[in-house]
Amino acid sequence: MTTRRVIEPWGPFLRQNARWLSAGALLTLLSSFGQTFFISLFAAEVQGAFDLSHGAWGMIYATGTMASAAVMIWAGGLTDRWRARSLGVIVLALLALSCLAMAVNPYAVLLPAIIFALRLTGQGMTSHIAVVAMSRWFVATRGRALSIATLGFSVGEAVLPITFVALLTILDWRVLWVVAAGLALGGIPILMSLLRQERTPQSMAQENQSLGMGGQHWTRGQAMRHPLFWFMVPALLGPSAFNTAFFFQQVHFAGIKGLSHIALVSLFPIYTVVSIGAMFLSGIALDRLGTARLMPWFQLPLVAAFVTFAVADGFWVAGLGLAFLALTTGANSTLPNAFWAEFYGTQHIGSIKAMAAAVMVLGSAIGPGLTGVLIDAGVGLETQYIGVAAFFIFTSVMMWIGISRSRSALPTLA
Repeated sequence: MTTRRVIEPWGPFLRQNARWLSAGALLTLLSSFGQTFFISLFAAEVQGAFDLSHGAWGMIYATGTMASAAVMIWAGGLTDRWRARSLGVIVLALLALSCLAMAVNPYAVLLPAIIFALRLTGQGMTSHIAVVAMSRWFVATRGRALSIATLGFSVGEAVLPITFVALLTILDWRVLWVVAAGLALGGIPILMSLLRQERTPQSMAQENQSLGMGGQHWTRGQAMRHPLFWFMVPALLGPSAFNTAFFFQQVHFAGIKGLSHIALVSLFPIYTVVSIGAMFLSGIALDRLGTARLMPWFQLPLVAAFVTFAVADGFWVAGLGLAFLALTTGANSTLPNAFWAEFYGTQHIGSIKAMAAAVMVLGSAIGPGLTGVLIDAGVGLETQYIGVAAFFIFTSVMMWIGISRSRSALPTLA
């Protein structure tokens, strides 16, 4: 019988842990410069500057992203050996250099390497450091910690697109990448200040270490030999692949729906508000119910989202699709990150989460590449999105089967 969880009140929790939560939020915000939603803002400019088709740009993006996924398997494990403060400073410096490389690069042949650097340091490591730290530092309040720390994703998605698209009307796109580099560098002293005393929060006391299935801490090798990991792979790939594809193809999507790009990005605050709401609600539900009860269902709103995108014929219908998309995006910030700690323990969470992150990064390579090639082949986005909706029904079924088979092995308090 599952024991009722004792939940710490919000006020004391925020006051006692503000330093660590703020550091997590800062890292997730700055990861935006390596995220697809930001890079894709410059799709038209990059394609024009280097004379690239949708398919060619998509394949360049996929190549760089797949390479970053491979390196993430190794690099992500560094979070088990390096302090978040030290590793975060190094990664932010490398992210800034990657942004500068995009700004000054004159050759199309170098684009895959630059995309690789942006994706590894931004989407990959910067966000990975944040979510691993929250998963390790917090146990009983892991859901709330993740929901607050990952607010940076939502703030970035709300503020950066509309800001940078507006700035594109008065500044060259390369100048804006210099601005991005400056913002990444500016985060370094803030992170160092927040984590200048990187002691672990109260909830990471030794006696409260979180054990996984069978009452043990699983290694990455053990996790990958367990069937549950492979039942989860489609669900890891799916949101990363097709949420990424939607934002990557946002300029093309706006065009086929008769919307201006600025009109489409003006809807992104709807996406952000709903995402934040879903993030907090999923975090609260996670702390009370655990991931086993919630995971099989959280991708179902994506079915509605992509059906809506397929049939959308107007400004507000596109907004409705974004709201459905945001429901899963918000929950995706908390549930999968907590899932690995809950089912496999926290001692090796960096290495296990790195493997999961590599799968997600691989998905983010597949989505843009696949949709770009299909567009060039004459398969429209609307047709593609019906297939995407069907895929998310499949991922939900797979999660339900895998988790149903494994949840009985969880410790009593999970």
